[in-house]
Amino acid sequence: MTVYTTNLVIHTGTDFEQTFVFEDDMSNSALNLTGYSGCARLKKFETSSPAASFTVSVTNIELGKVKIALSAATTINLRPGTYFYDLLLNNGTKVTRVIEGQAIVKKAVTRI
Repeated sequence: MTVYTTNLVIHTGTDFEQTFVFEDDMSNSALNLTGYSGCARLKKFETSSPAASFTVSVTNIELGKVKIALSAATTINLRPGTYFYDLLLNNGTKVTRVIEGQAIVKKAVTRI
């Protein structure tokens, strides 16, 4: 599976979510995600401890859709700046890095 680069923008104090759609490289059709689980983390530097862990959920098994999310309670604690993240998928026998990129965290002006 190819590793794709996608950059994100996350605003502090707000809920964040991003959905990715994966394709089977062999058939050029949607990747069937039966039995898959995922893990994604946000770090300031490659060697630093995670600043946050995304909630990862397969939202449509047959269409290859995976959602990563952070709650407002989590993003409120992030400092503005550039972070790095990646998403790993595990099918039970193989762990594959499928998405990577930068996440720009911006401080929200309005607070609720």
